[in-house]
Amino acid sequence: MYYYVNGTVAEIGPNLAVIDCGGVGYACATTNYTLAQLKRGEQAKLYTYLHVREEIFDLYGFSTQAELSSFKMLLGVSGVGPKAALAILSSGTPDQLALSIVTGDEKSLTGVPGIGKKIAQRIILELKDKLAKEQTGFDARMGPLSPIPAGGKTQEAASALAVLGYSSQEISAALKGVDAALPVEEMIRIALKKMAR
Repeated sequence: MYYYVNGTVAEIGPNLAVIDCGGVGYACATTNYTLAQLKRGEQAKLYTYLHVREEIFDLYGFSTQAELSSFKMLLGVSGVGPKAALAILSSGTPDQLALSIVTGDEKSLTGVPGIGKKIAQRIILELKDKLAKEQTGFDARMGPLSPIPAGGKTQEAASALAVLGYSSQEISAALKGVDAALPVEEMIRIALKKMAR
C-alpha cells in the first residue's frame, strides 16, 4: 500500500521511528541498523511494508530496499512473523543475513532472541531454495555471455548478492576476477567492497 515515507524524523524509540510527512506522523517499526541511520529533526526516507491482520495495521520501515527485501523474504518462511524478522535484521545487516543463509550458519540466527534451532534451520532451508530459484532467473538475465559459471561457489555468491537487490550487471562486474577457490563468504565480502566504491 505504501512504497515509502519521506519526511522529518519526529521521534526515535526502541525499534521505532516516527516520520512526519506533511503533519502526519507515521510510526514505523524498524531495525537497529535503520535507527542508526536516523537523526531526530532530519529528513529521512524509509521503504515500507504494511502488515495487516484482523484489526491491526502495523507499518514497518527500512532505510534501504535491501533491508526491506530481506524482511519480506523472512516473512515468507513459515513460523517467522514480523517481530521475529525484525529481530533477525536488528542483529545484523542484510549482507550478514545472506551470508548466514548461503553458508548454513545456524549459530548466527539462533543468537537472535526468540529464534530457536528449528526456526533457524527452516530459514536456511527455505531461503536457500529461494536463492536457488532467484539464481535461475539471474542466470537467464545474464545471458550466454555470463562470466559466472553455473554451480559452485561463484554461483552461491551471486545468489546471495542477487537477494540483496543488486542487478545482474553489478554482480557480474563485482565477481569478475574474484578467485573462485576462496570461501563463499570471502567472495561476497570482496564483491560488496567493489560495489561500495
